[in-house]
Amino acid sequence: MLYYLLYPLHEFDALSFLNVFRYITFRSAYAAVTSLALCFLLGPFVVRWLRRMLVVQKIRKDGPESHLAKEGTPTMGGVLIVAAIVLPTFLWADIMNRYVQLALLVTLWLGALGFVDDYLHIIRRAPKGLLGRYKLFGQILLGLVVGLVLVLDPADPALATRTNVPLFKDLMIDLGILFVPFVILVLTGSSNAVNLTDGLDGLAAGLVAFAAVAFGGIAYLTGHARFSEYLNIAFIPGAGELTVFAATVIGASVGFLWWNCTPASVFMGDTGSLSLGGGLAIIAILIKRELLLVLVGGVFVLEAVSVMLQVISFKTRGRRIFRMAPIHHHFELVGWAEPKVVVRLWIIGALLSLLSLSTLKLQ
Repeated sequence: MLYYLLYPLHEFDALSFLNVFRYITFRSAYAAVTSLALCFLLGPFVVRWLRRMLVVQKIRKDGPESHLAKEGTPTMGGVLIVAAIVLPTFLWADIMNRYVQLALLVTLWLGALGFVDDYLHIIRRAPKGLLGRYKLFGQILLGLVVGLVLVLDPADPALATRTNVPLFKDLMIDLGILFVPFVILVLTGSSNAVNLTDGLDGLAAGLVAFAAVAFGGIAYLTGHARFSEYLNIAFIPGAGELTVFAATVIGASVGFLWWNCTPASVFMGDTGSLSLGGGLAIIAILIKRELLLVLVGGVFVLEAVSVMLQVISFKTRGRRIFRMAPIHHHFELVGWAEPKVVVRLWIIGALLSLLSLSTLKLQ
Protein backbone atom coordinates (compact mmCIF):
# COMPACT_ATOMS: atom_id res chain seq x y z
CA MET A 1 0.00 0.00 0.00
CA LEU A 2 2.76 2.44 0.93
CA TYR A 3 4.49 1.50 -2.32
CA TYR A 4 1.60 2.95 -4.31
CA LEU A 5 0.93 5.86 -1.97
CA LEU A 6 4.45 7.16 -1.44
CA TYR A 7 6.69 5.99 -4.27
CA PRO A 8 4.98 8.16 -6.97
CA LEU A 9 5.74 11.24 -4.85
CA HIS A 10 9.48 10.80 -5.39
CA GLU A 11 9.14 12.77 -8.62
CA PHE A 12 8.84 15.95 -6.57
CA ASP A 13 12.28 17.33 -5.73
CA ALA A 14 11.43 17.85 -2.06
CA LEU A 15 10.29 14.23 -1.77
CA SER A 16 12.92 12.54 -3.92
CA PHE A 17 14.01 10.46 -0.91
CA LEU A 18 10.82 8.43 -1.32
CA ASN A 19 12.57 6.70 -4.20
CA VAL A 20 13.74 4.18 -1.59
CA PHE A 21 10.29 2.57 -1.77
CA ARG A 22 11.21 1.06 -5.12
CA TYR A 23 13.77 -1.16 -3.40
CA ILE A 24 12.61 -4.54 -2.13
CA THR A 25 15.41 -4.65 0.42
CA PHE A 26 14.24 -1.38 2.01
CA ARG A 27 10.62 -2.45 2.19
CA SER A 28 11.56 -5.90 3.47
CA ALA A 29 13.60 -4.45 6.32
CA TYR A 30 10.78 -2.19 7.42
CA ALA A 31 8.21 -4.94 6.98
CA ALA A 32 10.18 -7.06 9.46
CA VAL A 33 10.50 -4.11 11.85
CA THR A 34 6.76 -3.43 11.60
CA SER A 35 5.95 -7.08 12.34
CA LEU A 36 8.25 -7.03 15.35
CA ALA A 37 6.73 -3.79 16.62
CA LEU A 38 3.20 -5.15 16.29
CA CYS A 39 4.11 -8.24 18.29
CA PHE A 40 5.84 -6.19 20.99
CA LEU A 41 3.00 -3.65 21.26
CA LEU A 42 -0.01 -5.93 20.90
CA GLY A 43 1.42 -8.94 22.74
CA PRO A 44 0.45 -7.86 26.29
CA PHE A 45 -3.10 -6.99 25.21
CA VAL A 46 -3.54 -10.29 23.35
CA VAL A 47 -2.23 -12.32 26.31
CA ARG A 48 -4.51 -10.50 28.78
CA TRP A 49 -7.50 -10.84 26.47
CA LEU A 50 -6.97 -14.58 25.98
CA ARG A 51 -6.56 -15.09 29.72
CA ARG A 52 -9.69 -13.06 30.46
CA MET A 53 -11.66 -15.08 27.91
CA LEU A 54 -10.32 -18.31 29.48
CA VAL A 55 -8.67 -19.34 26.22
CA VAL A 56 -6.07 -21.41 28.02
CA GLN A 57 -4.17 -24.60 27.27
CA LYS A 58 -5.28 -27.97 28.59
CA ILE A 59 -2.28 -30.26 29.09
CA ARG A 60 -2.53 -33.94 28.22
CA LYS A 61 -1.97 -36.15 31.25
CA ASP A 62 -0.04 -38.70 29.18
CA GLY A 63 2.55 -36.13 28.08
CA PRO A 64 5.86 -35.28 29.75
CA GLU A 65 5.33 -34.59 33.45
CA SER A 66 7.25 -31.30 33.21
CA HIS A 67 4.51 -29.93 30.95
CA LEU A 68 1.81 -30.11 33.64
CA ALA A 69 2.99 -26.75 34.96
CA LYS A 70 1.93 -25.18 31.65
CA GLU A 71 -1.73 -25.84 32.40
CA GLY A 72 -3.68 -22.58 32.11
CA THR A 73 -1.24 -20.78 29.79
CA PRO A 74 -3.16 -18.68 27.23
CA THR A 75 -3.24 -20.22 23.75
CA MET A 76 -4.52 -19.25 20.30
CA GLY A 77 -1.83 -16.57 20.22
CA GLY A 78 -1.53 -17.29 16.53
CA VAL A 79 -3.99 -14.46 15.95
CA LEU A 80 -1.08 -12.16 16.80
CA ILE A 81 1.18 -13.96 14.31
CA VAL A 82 -1.36 -13.74 11.49
CA ALA A 83 -1.93 -10.04 12.17
CA ALA A 84 1.82 -9.40 12.27
CA ILE A 85 2.18 -11.04 8.85
CA VAL A 86 -0.86 -9.74 7.02
CA LEU A 87 -0.89 -6.08 8.10
CA PRO A 88 2.82 -5.32 7.41
CA THR A 89 2.56 -7.16 4.07
CA PHE A 90 -0.32 -4.89 3.08
CA LEU A 91 1.71 -1.87 4.15
CA TRP A 92 5.10 -2.63 2.60
CA ALA A 93 4.62 -5.12 -0.25
CA ASP A 94 3.30 -4.54 -3.74
CA ILE A 95 -0.23 -5.77 -3.04
CA MET A 96 -0.99 -5.97 -6.76
CA ASN A 97 1.70 -8.63 -7.14
CA ARG A 98 -0.01 -11.98 -7.73
CA TYR A 99 2.57 -13.87 -5.68
CA VAL A 100 1.94 -11.64 -2.67
CA GLN A 101 -1.81 -12.12 -3.09
CA LEU A 102 -1.43 -15.91 -3.11
CA ALA A 103 0.84 -15.78 -0.05
CA LEU A 104 -1.74 -13.72 1.84
CA LEU A 105 -4.53 -16.07 0.75
CA VAL A 106 -2.67 -19.09 2.11
CA THR A 107 -1.82 -17.33 5.39
CA LEU A 108 -5.39 -16.16 6.01
CA TRP A 109 -6.98 -19.45 4.89
CA LEU A 110 -4.84 -21.66 7.10
CA GLY A 111 -4.98 -19.14 9.95
CA ALA A 112 -8.78 -19.28 9.80
CA LEU A 113 -8.72 -23.09 9.65
CA GLY A 114 -6.46 -23.20 12.71
CA PHE A 115 -8.66 -20.65 14.48
CA VAL A 116 -11.72 -22.86 14.01
CA ASP A 117 -9.78 -25.83 15.38
CA ASP A 118 -8.57 -23.86 18.41
CA TYR A 119 -12.03 -22.40 19.00
CA LEU A 120 -13.74 -25.78 19.00
CA HIS A 121 -11.06 -27.38 21.16
CA ILE A 122 -10.49 -24.64 23.73
CA ILE A 123 -13.72 -22.67 23.90
CA ARG A 124 -16.35 -25.22 22.88
CA ARG A 125 -14.47 -27.99 24.72
CA ALA A 126 -14.61 -30.41 21.78
CA PRO A 127 -12.02 -33.08 22.74
CA LYS A 128 -10.48 -33.26 19.27
CA GLY A 129 -11.25 -29.76 18.09
CA LEU A 130 -11.93 -29.68 14.37
CA LEU A 131 -12.03 -33.30 13.25
CA GLY A 132 -8.97 -34.34 11.27
CA ARG A 133 -10.88 -35.12 8.08
CA TYR A 134 -12.41 -31.63 8.01
CA LYS A 135 -9.05 -29.98 8.65
CA LEU A 136 -7.48 -32.08 5.91
CA PHE A 137 -10.32 -31.18 3.55
CA GLY A 138 -9.68 -27.47 4.16
CA GLN A 139 -5.97 -27.91 3.43
CA ILE A 140 -6.60 -29.96 0.30
CA LEU A 141 -9.14 -27.43 -0.98
CA LEU A 142 -6.62 -24.63 -0.49
CA GLY A 143 -3.94 -26.58 -2.33
CA LEU A 144 -6.39 -27.26 -5.15
CA VAL A 145 -7.21 -23.56 -5.50
CA VAL A 146 -3.55 -22.49 -5.47
CA GLY A 147 -2.49 -25.27 -7.84
CA LEU A 148 -5.23 -24.51 -10.37
CA VAL A 149 -4.45 -20.78 -10.31
CA LEU A 150 -0.79 -21.47 -11.03
CA VAL A 151 -1.59 -23.95 -13.83
CA LEU A 152 -4.51 -22.18 -15.54
CA ASP A 153 -3.14 -18.64 -15.29
CA PRO A 154 0.63 -18.95 -15.03
CA ALA A 155 2.87 -15.89 -14.93
CA ASP A 156 5.39 -17.87 -16.98
CA PRO A 157 3.87 -20.80 -18.95
CA ALA A 158 7.32 -22.35 -19.39
CA LEU A 159 7.65 -22.82 -15.62
CA ALA A 160 4.00 -23.43 -14.78
CA THR A 161 4.24 -27.11 -13.81
CA ARG A 162 7.97 -27.36 -13.19
CA THR A 163 9.97 -27.66 -10.00
CA ASN A 164 13.68 -27.22 -9.42
CA VAL A 165 15.88 -30.11 -8.33
CA PRO A 166 18.48 -28.89 -5.79
CA LEU A 167 22.19 -29.30 -6.66
CA PHE A 168 21.54 -30.14 -10.33
CA LYS A 169 22.36 -27.48 -12.91
CA ASP A 170 19.45 -26.57 -15.22
CA LEU A 171 17.45 -29.57 -14.02
CA MET A 172 13.76 -28.91 -13.54
CA ILE A 173 11.14 -31.65 -13.44
CA ASP A 174 7.94 -31.03 -15.37
CA LEU A 175 5.20 -32.60 -13.25
CA GLY A 176 2.46 -31.97 -15.79
CA ILE A 177 -0.95 -33.01 -14.48
CA LEU A 178 0.65 -34.07 -11.20
CA PHE A 179 1.59 -30.48 -10.34
CA VAL A 180 -1.73 -29.68 -8.63
CA PRO A 181 -1.59 -32.79 -6.37
CA PHE A 182 2.04 -31.87 -5.69
CA VAL A 183 1.01 -28.37 -4.53
CA ILE A 184 -1.65 -29.95 -2.30
CA LEU A 185 0.97 -32.28 -0.79
CA VAL A 186 3.47 -29.47 -0.14
CA LEU A 187 0.94 -27.13 1.48
CA THR A 188 -0.68 -29.86 3.56
CA GLY A 189 2.60 -31.47 4.58
CA SER A 190 4.33 -28.22 5.53
CA SER A 191 1.45 -26.81 7.57
CA ASN A 192 0.94 -30.08 9.44
CA ALA A 193 4.67 -30.55 10.05
CA VAL A 194 4.98 -27.13 11.69
CA ASN A 195 1.85 -27.92 13.69
CA LEU A 196 3.45 -31.12 15.02
CA THR A 197 6.65 -29.23 15.89
CA ASP A 198 4.76 -26.71 18.00
CA GLY A 199 5.09 -28.62 21.26
CA LEU A 200 7.84 -26.82 23.18
CA ASP A 201 8.19 -23.17 24.17
CA GLY A 202 9.64 -21.25 21.25
CA LEU A 203 10.56 -24.28 19.15
CA ALA A 204 8.32 -23.76 16.11
CA ALA A 205 8.63 -19.97 16.08
CA GLY A 206 12.43 -20.04 16.08
CA LEU A 207 12.66 -22.72 13.39
CA VAL A 208 10.20 -20.88 11.14
CA ALA A 209 12.30 -17.71 11.45
CA PHE A 210 15.44 -19.54 10.26
CA ALA A 211 13.56 -21.15 7.36
CA ALA A 212 11.99 -17.83 6.35
CA VAL A 213 15.43 -16.19 6.23
CA ALA A 214 16.56 -18.83 3.73
CA PHE A 215 13.46 -18.64 1.55
CA GLY A 216 13.39 -14.85 1.71
CA GLY A 217 16.95 -14.73 0.42
CA ILE A 218 16.25 -17.24 -2.34
CA ALA A 219 13.07 -15.37 -3.36
CA TYR A 220 15.05 -12.14 -3.69
CA LEU A 221 17.70 -13.79 -5.87
CA THR A 222 15.08 -15.57 -7.96
CA GLY A 223 13.29 -12.31 -8.70
CA HIS A 224 16.49 -10.40 -9.56
CA ALA A 225 17.51 -10.75 -13.23
CA ARG A 226 21.25 -10.22 -12.74
CA PHE A 227 21.66 -12.34 -9.60
CA SER A 228 19.61 -15.20 -11.03
CA GLU A 229 21.68 -15.16 -14.21
CA TYR A 230 24.94 -15.13 -12.23
CA LEU A 231 23.80 -18.04 -10.04
CA ASN A 232 22.32 -19.89 -13.02
CA ILE A 233 18.87 -20.20 -11.46
CA ALA A 234 15.48 -19.66 -13.04
CA PHE A 235 14.50 -15.99 -13.16
CA ILE A 236 10.88 -15.47 -12.07
CA PRO A 237 9.73 -11.86 -12.59
CA GLY A 238 7.85 -10.54 -9.58
CA ALA A 239 9.02 -13.31 -7.23
CA GLY A 240 11.36 -10.90 -5.47
CA GLU A 241 8.33 -9.29 -3.85
CA LEU A 242 7.95 -12.45 -1.78
CA THR A 243 11.03 -11.25 0.12
CA VAL A 244 8.79 -8.66 1.78
CA PHE A 245 6.32 -11.39 2.76
CA ALA A 246 9.14 -13.58 4.08
CA ALA A 247 10.40 -10.63 6.12
CA THR A 248 7.02 -10.34 7.84
CA VAL A 249 7.12 -14.06 8.64
CA ILE A 250 10.56 -13.54 10.20
CA GLY A 251 9.39 -10.51 12.16
CA ALA A 252 6.19 -12.19 13.32
CA SER A 253 8.02 -15.37 14.40
CA VAL A 254 10.75 -13.52 16.30
CA GLY A 255 8.27 -11.05 17.77
CA PHE A 256 6.01 -13.85 18.96
CA LEU A 257 9.06 -15.61 20.39
CA TRP A 258 9.37 -12.69 22.83
CA TRP A 259 6.17 -13.95 24.50
CA ASN A 260 6.59 -17.64 23.65
CA CYS A 261 10.10 -18.30 24.99
CA THR A 262 10.50 -20.42 28.14
CA PRO A 263 8.40 -20.10 30.23
CA ALA A 264 5.85 -19.20 27.59
CA SER A 265 3.32 -16.47 28.32
CA VAL A 266 1.21 -17.62 25.37
CA PHE A 267 1.07 -20.51 22.89
CA MET A 268 0.43 -20.02 19.18
CA GLY A 269 -2.06 -22.86 18.78
CA ASP A 270 -3.10 -24.20 15.39
CA THR A 271 -3.96 -20.64 14.33
CA GLY A 272 -0.27 -19.80 14.29
CA SER A 273 1.36 -23.10 13.38
CA LEU A 274 -0.82 -23.84 10.34
CA SER A 275 -0.45 -20.31 8.95
CA LEU A 276 3.33 -20.29 9.47
CA GLY A 277 3.76 -23.69 7.84
CA GLY A 278 1.60 -22.59 4.93
CA GLY A 279 3.59 -19.37 4.60
CA LEU A 280 6.83 -21.30 4.15
CA ALA A 281 5.19 -23.70 1.71
CA ILE A 282 3.70 -21.05 -0.56
CA ILE A 283 7.04 -19.26 -0.90
CA ALA A 284 8.69 -22.55 -1.86
CA ILE A 285 5.95 -23.29 -4.40
CA LEU A 286 6.02 -19.86 -6.02
CA ILE A 287 9.81 -19.77 -6.45
CA LYS A 288 9.86 -23.40 -7.67
CA ARG A 289 11.89 -24.65 -4.71
CA GLU A 290 9.40 -27.14 -3.28
CA LEU A 291 11.96 -29.94 -2.96
CA LEU A 292 14.36 -27.63 -1.14
CA LEU A 293 11.69 -27.28 1.55
CA VAL A 294 12.73 -30.73 2.77
CA LEU A 295 16.22 -29.40 3.53
CA VAL A 296 15.26 -25.94 4.77
CA GLY A 297 12.59 -27.41 7.03
CA GLY A 298 14.54 -30.52 7.91
CA VAL A 299 13.58 -30.37 11.58
CA PHE A 300 9.90 -30.12 10.65
CA VAL A 301 10.34 -33.16 8.42
CA LEU A 302 12.05 -35.06 11.26
CA GLU A 303 9.17 -34.23 13.61
CA ALA A 304 6.54 -35.40 11.13
CA VAL A 305 8.43 -38.57 10.18
CA SER A 306 8.92 -39.47 13.85
CA VAL A 307 5.15 -39.42 14.34
CA MET A 308 4.53 -41.54 11.25
CA LEU A 309 7.17 -44.09 12.23
CA GLN A 310 5.80 -44.28 15.77
CA VAL A 311 2.26 -44.94 14.54
CA ILE A 312 3.34 -47.52 11.94
CA SER A 313 5.58 -49.35 14.41
CA PHE A 314 2.93 -49.46 17.12
CA LYS A 315 0.19 -50.66 14.76
CA THR A 316 2.29 -53.30 13.01
CA ARG A 317 4.56 -54.53 15.82
CA GLY A 318 2.88 -53.26 18.95
CA ARG A 319 6.11 -51.50 19.90
CA ARG A 320 7.19 -47.87 20.02
CA ILE A 321 10.39 -46.62 18.40
CA PHE A 322 10.55 -43.44 20.49
CA ARG A 323 9.56 -42.91 24.09
CA MET A 324 7.09 -40.36 22.80
CA ALA A 325 6.41 -38.69 19.47
CA PRO A 326 6.94 -36.10 18.05
CA ILE A 327 10.64 -36.58 18.62
CA HIS A 328 11.14 -33.44 20.73
CA HIS A 329 9.19 -35.20 23.50
CA HIS A 330 11.48 -38.22 23.16
CA PHE A 331 14.48 -36.00 23.87
CA GLU A 332 12.73 -34.61 26.95
CA LEU A 333 12.01 -38.09 28.27
CA VAL A 334 15.64 -39.19 27.88
CA GLY A 335 16.66 -36.36 30.19
CA TRP A 336 17.18 -33.22 28.12
CA ALA A 337 15.72 -30.06 29.66
CA GLU A 338 13.17 -28.30 27.46
CA PRO A 339 15.41 -25.26 26.71
CA LYS A 340 18.23 -27.61 25.69
CA VAL A 341 15.97 -29.46 23.23
CA VAL A 342 14.75 -26.18 21.76
CA VAL A 343 18.17 -24.56 21.34
CA ARG A 344 19.77 -27.67 19.87
CA LEU A 345 16.98 -28.04 17.31
CA TRP A 346 17.32 -24.32 16.54
CA ILE A 347 21.02 -24.89 15.85
CA ILE A 348 20.15 -27.70 13.44
CA GLY A 349 17.53 -25.48 11.79
CA ALA A 350 20.03 -22.64 11.35
CA LEU A 351 22.60 -25.03 9.86
CA LEU A 352 20.03 -26.42 7.41
CA SER A 353 19.07 -22.90 6.33
CA LEU A 354 22.72 -22.09 5.59
CA LEU A 355 23.14 -25.33 3.68
CA SER A 356 20.05 -24.60 1.61
CA LEU A 357 21.45 -21.21 0.61
CA SER A 358 24.73 -22.84 -0.37
CA THR A 359 22.95 -25.10 -2.86
CA LEU A 360 22.38 -22.08 -5.12
CA LYS A 361 26.11 -21.75 -5.66
CA LEU A 362 26.82 -25.46 -5.85
CA GLN A 363 24.48 -26.18 -8.72
